[in-house]
Amino acid sequence: MLTQDSLVIETHGLSKTYKGTQALHNLDLQVAPNTICGFLGPNGAGKSTTIKLLLGLARPTSGSARVFGLDSVAESVAIRQRVGYLAQEPHYYDHLTARETLRFTAGFFYTGPRQAIEDRIQETVELVGLTGKADRPIKGFSGGERQRLGIAQAQINYPDLLILDEPAAALDPMGRRDVLAVMERLRPHTTIFYSTHILEDVQRVSDSVAIMNHGQLVARAPIAELMADTHGLTYTLTVKGDGLATRARLGQQPWISAVTAGASNGTTALQVSVTDEQAAEEQLLRLVLAEVGVTITEFGRQKHNLEEVFMGIVEGAHANGNHN
Repeated sequence: MLTQDSLVIETHGLSKTYKGTQALHNLDLQVAPNTICGFLGPNGAGKSTTIKLLLGLARPTSGSARVFGLDSVAESVAIRQRVGYLAQEPHYYDHLTARETLRFTAGFFYTGPRQAIEDRIQETVELVGLTGKADRPIKGFSGGERQRLGIAQAQINYPDLLILDEPAAALDPMGRRDVLAVMERLRPHTTIFYSTHILEDVQRVSDSVAIMNHGQLVARAPIAELMADTHGLTYTLTVKGDGLATRARLGQQPWISAVTAGASNGTTALQVSVTDEQAAEEQLLRLVLAEVGVTITEFGRQKHNLEEVFMGIVEGAHANGNHN
């Protein structure tokens, strides 16, 4: 159980209205230390507004936000000293090299022996995979390289929290892969809170996810828990033989909540939803093969992706009228 003191980010009823339009409504959010939290939602869902409020770049209309236990309004300077931030579209002096850019950024944080600063810059360059490009002008960098340099700038002062706004949104698959790999390498060193609308990325690197829609938080949970709660556990089987008899036999089991079947070209595809994973592992195949003349040609545990979860949650929120 998280305690208030252990949370890196904590908001209560955080709301923001711009000129009569409510961009954020009663956000209650918690982010634990040394985790990667994906802040997920379509454009206009309130993600960037939340980031501005956390950093003290905007004032809430109501509610509160605390980062490291510090108030985002009254103690925003102290918060920003411990936070690394990457804007959605970072801008650089393109005639500078990556190393010169990091040296410029480091100057805001460090005084002391020049070699110590250079060592930190080199360490950061290696961390984000730009060793071979460190002394080339930024104007020749790809989109992915520019984003990795942005993470390097945000990481130069050993922040306790990295806030990344859509770090991979405009990148091709290779660029996205590289940025996600950097985030994975940073996991042991800091807490990462990043906004995105790319569901696949969240599923690949995040420990937890908070889903926004129309300025409201519609779900918040560890990835595995969120997906399990939304879908339950389903097995898929393809059988030859009397598929309908097999379906009837399975439907009699108390730990099987639903069975659907579709016949095609002499085979039957079954989807079996279960409430008891251990019982399924021990008995499911035996029950199917107990039917005379039935053979199994395919068997597996159905894997759901975050897109299915996201659409189910958002559509449920719309159905309940839970949006502005």
